[in-house]
Amino acid sequence: MDKKTLTIDYTEYGSIDELEPKYKELMTAAIDALKGSYAPYSKFNVGAAVRLRNGIVVKGANQENAAFPSGLCAERVAMFSAAARYPEESFDALALIAAQNGDLQPAPSYPCGACRQVMAQYETKFGKPIKILVGSKKKIQVFENVSALLPFVFTDI
Repeated sequence: MDKKTLTIDYTEYGSIDELEPKYKELMTAAIDALKGSYAPYSKFNVGAAVRLRNGIVVKGANQENAAFPSGLCAERVAMFSAAARYPEESFDALALIAAQNGDLQPAPSYPCGACRQVMAQYETKFGKPIKILVGSKKKIQVFENVSALLPFVFTDI
């Protein structure tokens, strides 16, 4: 038997103003995307924004449905929209942020497993890392690639 250790590296910022301009713009887009959230049941709003390598930013917001689990997370809304509109463009970065009843969450709300797997699929498809920014009222965490959030990714490619 061998005992193994998994270490995850990430950078943490105290505010959006500490981010590089292009990532500040992306996080601002994710915050703006909160307006499109439809969360009448949970009241938990999530906004996401994907920056494509060509610089285009595509936003998404979570969408709930009475026929649970027919809704969709903000991250997948943004990624699927970007992929449908720009199928040959790889993703540079994805930012997300959550709010409840209009107030940004005090701590980061991380992507669910399904969203992490979709992110990993796009990394694999294009062979390029996707930087992930997870924001909150008090801090922003930046992960250099999806494997930092999903270290044992499922892949068949």
